[in-house]
Amino acid sequence: MNPTELVARLGHSVRMAALHSGRAGLLLWVTILALRKPKDWLAESFVQAKRIGVEGLGLVLLMGALSGVVMAQQTSQQLSPGLPVEIVAGGVVAGMLTELGPVLTAIVLAGRMGAGIGAELGTMKVTNQIDALLTLGRDPVVELVVPRVVAGTIILVPLVIMANAMGIFSGFAISTTLLGLTPDQYASGARGYYHHAALVYSLVKAVAFGFTITFVASYVGLRAGGGAAGVGRTATSAVVAIIVGIMILDVVLAPVYKALT
Repeated sequence: MNPTELVARLGHSVRMAALHSGRAGLLLWVTILALRKPKDWLAESFVQAKRIGVEGLGLVLLMGALSGVVMAQQTSQQLSPGLPVEIVAGGVVAGMLTELGPVLTAIVLAGRMGAGIGAELGTMKVTNQIDALLTLGRDPVVELVVPRVVAGTIILVPLVIMANAMGIFSGFAISTTLLGLTPDQYASGARGYYHHAALVYSLVKAVAFGFTITFVASYVGLRAGGGAAGVGRTATSAVVAIIVGIMILDVVLAPVYKALT
């Protein structure tokens, strides 16, 4: 690739990034303005919250349980001779509250909920259903975007709480059955690590990730084009964009935990 092509590609990438940032900013602004009229989106938000929460609960609990088991095993294997075994419980609680609970829950729902929203709105876009809503004088953002964003932002909080609890419980189960800890030792280690800042940090992440999943999926879905193949690409693009957004947010939110502690 010669320097001219490299500069051209770089310029195109910068242009597209600026274009998508502007469009996403406009959608965000319209979404915020629509929140002033809850009667227009509240009922549908409950429907979406039930759909997201109930259908995703089993997978979230499974991932939480597996995460707790892995954290307990890995922490136990890293123990140096002479260190108290209670550290295993502290590692499980720390890992679940600050990282594994919110991040893995968000990634699981990105694959399930994000792809679903992107494909659903993408199908409506390529089949002109959104244009039909506009023709009828109805706002697609109020009817399609806001309920999903509100539902996802709120419902991820209890899902993360349950994932955290499941991870800590599964860590307790594996620690007391296979790793040689007594229930009192596990409880002591968990109490020794736990502090309210970690829980608050976990819930802040849940809110941020829930908004990111639903908003990004909605934006990508509304930009769909190209028929059935385009809908497939939209679902894939939504998942990739959401996971990248989650990881960037995870880095950005790290100073919040430091400030809370």
